[in-house]
Amino acid sequence: MKRHLLLLFTLLAAASCMKYGPREEEQFAADLSHRGLFVLCEGNYMYGNASLTYYDPESKSAENEIFARSNAFPLGDVAQSMTIFDGLCWVVVNNSGVIFAIDPSTFREVRRITGFTSPRYIHFIDSHKAYVTQIWDPRIYIVDPSECRITGYIETGMDFETGSTEMMVQIGDYVYVNCWSYQNRILKIDTRTDSVTQQLVVGIQPSSLVKDCNDKLWTITDGGYEGSPYGYERATLVKIDAESFAIEKTFYFEFGKTPRGLATGDGGRTLYWINDGVYKMQAEDENLPAIPLVEPKGTIFYSLTIDPWNGDIYIGDAIDYTQNGVVMRYSAEGNLLDTFGAGINPGNFCWRAAQ
Repeated sequence: MKRHLLLLFTLLAAASCMKYGPREEEQFAADLSHRGLFVLCEGNYMYGNASLTYYDPESKSAENEIFARSNAFPLGDVAQSMTIFDGLCWVVVNNSGVIFAIDPSTFREVRRITGFTSPRYIHFIDSHKAYVTQIWDPRIYIVDPSECRITGYIETGMDFETGSTEMMVQIGDYVYVNCWSYQNRILKIDTRTDSVTQQLVVGIQPSSLVKDCNDKLWTITDGGYEGSPYGYERATLVKIDAESFAIEKTFYFEFGKTPRGLATGDGGRTLYWINDGVYKMQAEDENLPAIPLVEPKGTIFYSLTIDPWNGDIYIGDAIDYTQNGVVMRYSAEGNLLDTFGAGINPGNFCWRAAQ
């Protein structure tokens, strides 16, 4: 019952937080000859102050609030994730229940998909089919991005009280999904039938999902929290064989630690995550690293991405979760190279290749 009330509250909040226009519109022209990094800043829940920052690594220049400045209305409430497909940047705004498609050079909206409960991530199967995961709805939505409409649902077998789906990774015809909030499983979905074929229990709250260079899946389970009705246990790093859909190895973190932000580098040969500091290990290592590559030094490491072209490490610092954050750029060896300002709670990243 509590989850249903929270769902209703979220829907009402989404309507109140999307305070579109009017405001002054600006013209942008990103240099597409350089690769670029989008920084998706969540903002604060119920404040409608999510934003988008764009960073040019070559010139070390950053522009903040690019969505609002280009479109004359704010991005919305709780910007969750972003991906690039078919030459467009698709931005998922969780508590506003909307996905925007924007032009990567002008940052202007060109499409919009609505009708979601609480979207988290979008994964494209092809130009006419994509999956959208939800945190307050156990179903995975099927959308046609070319027509910007919801076309169906994938039933997961979970209930509305505790069901949720999160990140997606595709290997061949199958999409793998971690179920984070009050869940403990990874789903395997056949994209030909849009149905769940298997479920794998991995531990309490798998918060992220990536694949390595050998098409092995990796997830971090955060273990829940003290007092959680779903349970509380040690966080883990889990290696999964996608073909057999079985756990190959489980690494255990110190009890009370909450690792997050699992990412890959060097073509999937290296794993990175945040556990106060930033840690790094090879996908074939047999033990967790003992010391961090980058120490936090009084900052709140909130998010993480690795430059796929040169291995630089980008860390989002939430500072105090209420003021504008910063992003720190380190070399692959852990040396600080640059720092630039971003919006409130820089929580996700999206790389754009040079054109």
